[in-house]
Amino acid sequence: MNTETTLTNESNHNGTTLEANGGENVDVRLNTLRETVLALLEEVESLAISRPVDIKRGARYSEEVRQFEVNLIRTALGRTSGSQIRAAKLLGLKPTTLNAKIKRYNIAPTYQPQA
Repeated sequence: MNTETTLTNESNHNGTTLEANGGENVDVRLNTLRETVLALLEEVESLAISRPVDIKRGARYSEEVRQFEVNLIRTALGRTSGSQIRAAKLLGLKPTTLNAKIKRYNIAPTYQPQA
């Protein structure tokens, strides 16, 4: 993360780094904050994945499962910068199983490498 690097390398007006002045206390607080933000981000992403089902209009179980899997796979691929092997580990799947699901659901790669 650029923010982590910036916070670690940021200097005060005396030219010393934050680590030298704040000691481990700043590092501990930053790590705690980082972990909290990541946990909140995971919760927000899970809310985005699970949308309410309108039972009144009728719900097809297989379609709901398909949509859930597609969103889950896309999220995992996004978090791993498009790496199917790492996404498979994140999802607890074999890479071949993930690849088969990507092909079955026709999930296009959305990761664009930085030029």
